[in-house]
Amino acid sequence: MAVSQKFLLRVYLTTDVVVKVSLTKRPESVEELITILREKLNPRLDFEFTLQYEDPDFDGQLTCLLDIQELPEKGTLKVVRSESDVSSCASSDTDILPHVPLAQRLKCWPDTFPVPTFSYEVEHLLEEGNRAFEMSGKHLKLTRAQKHNILETMASAMHTFKAYPSDGDVGLAAEALVTTHPCLKEPGSRNGSYGWKTSLKFKMGNYRTKLARSGCVEVSVNAGRRSVNNTEGEHPHSNIKRARRAEVNYLPNFPRGEDQVSLEDMRVQIKNEVEKTEPNKVMIEKLMQTTFALRRHEIVQDNPMVKNFLEKWPALRFDSQVSICAEFHRVTNINLRNQFYAELDRHTPRLMALYRRKAARTGKISEALRTILNHYDLQAPDINVKRTAVLRALPVYLREEDPEFFKTCNADTLDESTLIDTPVALLTVVTDGASQTSPVHFTSSSMAIVEEGDLVMRDIPRFADAFALLFGLIYALHLDYPRKLVHTFTFVQKFFMGLDDGKPLKPCLHALKNDLLLKE
Repeated sequence: MAVSQKFLLRVYLTTDVVVKVSLTKRPESVEELITILREKLNPRLDFEFTLQYEDPDFDGQLTCLLDIQELPEKGTLKVVRSESDVSSCASSDTDILPHVPLAQRLKCWPDTFPVPTFSYEVEHLLEEGNRAFEMSGKHLKLTRAQKHNILETMASAMHTFKAYPSDGDVGLAAEALVTTHPCLKEPGSRNGSYGWKTSLKFKMGNYRTKLARSGCVEVSVNAGRRSVNNTEGEHPHSNIKRARRAEVNYLPNFPRGEDQVSLEDMRVQIKNEVEKTEPNKVMIEKLMQTTFALRRHEIVQDNPMVKNFLEKWPALRFDSQVSICAEFHRVTNINLRNQFYAELDRHTPRLMALYRRKAARTGKISEALRTILNHYDLQAPDINVKRTAVLRALPVYLREEDPEFFKTCNADTLDESTLIDTPVALLTVVTDGASQTSPVHFTSSSMAIVEEGDLVMRDIPRFADAFALLFGLIYALHLDYPRKLVHTFTFVQKFFMGLDDGKPLKPCLHALKNDLLLKE
């Protein structure tokens, strides 16, 4: 008797939400599979998406599912929201763009650190110790080998999130350890975890040394500094190359089986494909994914000029709005557009209220806000108009204003030679008859992004799109925030994008955070 073919699929809806789906037979096409998933997982999949699967031919790296025959009987799928879907009602349940291979990090530092499982001996000891602590309050005394196992395992788990965790991150990990295993609390410590925190700091340093010796690029890039045996090296605590803005994949290793020569060959292949009349977008995307580590090595270690780098990697200009979003996702594992618009729209009512309250007062800042809001009040109600007003007024509210950043030019008289001395700018392109001196344009013909005097992106339809893409470009190319708008971009990073780097907020941002969270 023939046994019917059964398909068992593990489907990632987000990086944190995974469901199991069983099919009685192979669908006729990829489109039919998408329809089946919509029906089974409604309403979680009420948006346009494609599918990727873990390809065994490439060591489980993600590959676009184009042919239904490639679908394994038992495999893992990931839902990829289409970049064209910029719905403002996006939520964390559907924010996923899994461009990141499984070998790279998939998450930022969690709010609650997940304590790993230790060796069988230590787990058994902790179980007995926790039971004794609950009954009599007796603390567990560990041998040196047992404590070493706990610290080594914790350091390995911490490294899966960050190679260089901050003081606060290590403190959270130590608190999670003594909360999970209360028998490890230190009676002489204020919170019961101070000693563990200190030990974890030293153990992370030792763990990074081991990784550097094994060739892990993320930490070996900082090796060879000044020491007793190398008195001429760079100072050990200066210019450390590490993630500083909550990047998840800051400096990944090359993919398994690849080296700089093979990845360079792929780069040349990408360049040749982009120059074709009808380039293969799927192949370009696959090659860009594989060569991500090579780009990060060049960006972090060589710090190239933006123009030179984009000439070397023209795929970042080709279909640039999609390419930059994909590259941002590889670095942070966050969907740029979905996250940006969802949080922007969520905070818009409260921000507009704060702007109007500030504009009702006297002073230079209040007058500038009044001008922007007066222009806004003359426009027809529209979500894009509201987004433009919120983003344009944000630096004014934070007492940051850079006339060189917000530039305006006429579509017929745009001269790129006049932008040579511009470090970074959002360029509003207006039509004839529009005032170029207006502080904000709600109906511009298009937007463009200028970086290091080069017009890197153009024909962007809306102001909010341009702002989000500039933020993505800064992460993709490891650029500094505009010097006079640091607070504005830090606010976008931490409040809109949820990329908390663990650094304390400046007073103006802390005050704005309190005002946003204040219930009236």
